[in-house]
Amino acid sequence: MTVMSQRRTRAFARVLGPFLTIAAITVVVRANDMPAILSEFTGSAVWPWITGAFGLLGGLTILAFHQFWREPAAIIVSVLGWLLTAEAILLMAFPGVFADLGDQMIGAVGVWRFVYAVLGLIGLYLAYAGWRPTSAGQTDTPVESGGEMPRAA
Repeated sequence: MTVMSQRRTRAFARVLGPFLTIAAITVVVRANDMPAILSEFTGSAVWPWITGAFGLLGGLTILAFHQFWREPAAIIVSVLGWLLTAEAILLMAFPGVFADLGDQMIGAVGVWRFVYAVLGLIGLYLAYAGWRPTSAGQTDTPVESGGEMPRAA
């Protein structure tokens, strides 16, 4: 993997890892509130569209800046980008399908706990991959060049 791809993977892992871990813990802690949250979320056509729009922005950002498939953390980040993009498009285009699926799955507490435990572990792994100390020969900061950088305008 090139230094640039390692930097990008670490940067995305630093954001996605803690996010997934915190989200998974929050869902597990607030499991009893999830039916009410789902009901409020699907009660309006606005929330699925807004959530899908922001999810699409996040997913496309990952896809635009991270298409690396050479190490586990990079693969996870890229797969998350594709999944987020697909979910966001479907949420914006077919919110009723997600509402029906949510209604059907809300009672499967054991399944959801398992899924969020796995997501929490993935988040912990990405957080570790993003924040672990680099080896002596590797750095996260760009190497200073002796020459002046070309101007954009």
